[in-house]
Amino acid sequence: MTETPRERRFSAFGQTLAGLQWDGDGEALPVLALHGWLDNAASFQPLAEYLGRPLVALDFAGHGHSDHRPPNQATHYVDHVRDVLAVANELGWDRFILIGHSMGAGVACLFAGTFPERVERLVLIEGLGPPATAGKDAPQTLRKAIDQMLTLGDKRKPVYDDPEQAVAARLPALGGLEEASARLLCERGLERVADGWTWRTDARLRLTSSLRLTEEQVEGFVRAIVAPTLLLMGEQGLGGDGRFDHRIDWLEDVTVGRLPGRHHLHMDDPAPVAAEINAFLSR
Repeated sequence: MTETPRERRFSAFGQTLAGLQWDGDGEALPVLALHGWLDNAASFQPLAEYLGRPLVALDFAGHGHSDHRPPNQATHYVDHVRDVLAVANELGWDRFILIGHSMGAGVACLFAGTFPERVERLVLIEGLGPPATAGKDAPQTLRKAIDQMLTLGDKRKPVYDDPEQAVAARLPALGGLEEASARLLCERGLERVADGWTWRTDARLRLTSSLRLTEEQVEGFVRAIVAPTLLLMGEQGLGGDGRFDHRIDWLEDVTVGRLPGRHHLHMDDPAPVAAEINAFLSR
């Protein structure tokens, strides 16, 4: 019987963050799950029933039902790390399993490197560390980000006549995903407006990041991870081009699995992904 998740709310540095919670087997070590860019907590709904563990999937700030960052401020990738800490503390979880997909995998790596004593096992799906920018490119990147901030007020989110139009618009993203997966994300990611439906997500999430870590800094975080790590990549996903391969050597204890599927393989075909995770966690 499939368990229906319940809504959760957490307080994190003056903001309210939302999430979904599955009780699973209350005796098992709990899981904190972090979704990808422009996704939301519902991205872990297909996987949760196969894991059978207590699991909380967080909506990052500006995503899903979570608050947006304060107005007229830049949003920073690294601020998600402190939010994860606040949520884990409010849950009372001293040690837990951390699962991240895509952007969530990047945040998970930063968290596991910064607070290694809190993470028992680390599962990364289609991501290993955050995106990096070479130091020489930092001034140009900041200029581009500020230029985009100055024109953001002139832009309007797309508005759809009905949610099905939004589902169709979501299907091609990052190599494509199954219709059922897109619908799950849209159900949590849309809101009603006067003339139709639009995305709940903070428009600032689409702006260029003001400042990214350099590859050397990313390496520092990844090498600080001590938790045994499982890296799962879809054969047709982002990792298929080898972009993460050089970072694998930075991990102290890593198992790598490559499965059929695209970027959202944990949603499109959760059973084999869960089988890999359960085998890893039972070792």
